[in-house]
Amino acid sequence: MSDDDGQAALPHWFDDDAGPVVRPYAMTRGRTTSTGQHRLDLIAVVIAESRAEETEADQTLSPEHVDIVGLCRDTPQSVAELAAELDLPIGVVRVLIGDLVDDRLVHVTRPVPPAELPDESILRDVINGLRAL
Repeated sequence: MSDDDGQAALPHWFDDDAGPVVRPYAMTRGRTTSTGQHRLDLIAVVIAESRAEETEADQTLSPEHVDIVGLCRDTPQSVAELAAELDLPIGVVRVLIGDLVDDRLVHVTRPVPPAELPDESILRDVINGLRAL
């Protein structure tokens, strides 16, 4: 491949319309995990803390951190919803949420695992017992 000057042209590996490309690892400063990541499931719910109101003025937070807190401020969001809304890979979002947990700007609630839910037969026995009263 060469251009009109006879020099070899570099292949384009991205779409010209996409604009500047930021690699996901640049957002996490090369980290693939964070100390506060705590096994964030896709359906774990992220809730903004009350002290998270001043995140826009915090110069230590990235724009992505601020976006996550902003989305969770109005309505708690699942990890999967945040990744979809921000159009970021789930691994990146998990690291960013872990950072926010460490900074106590958000907290995460996890759903009860199916193995820990009561058995249906136990629930039926409770209902039958209540009916017998």
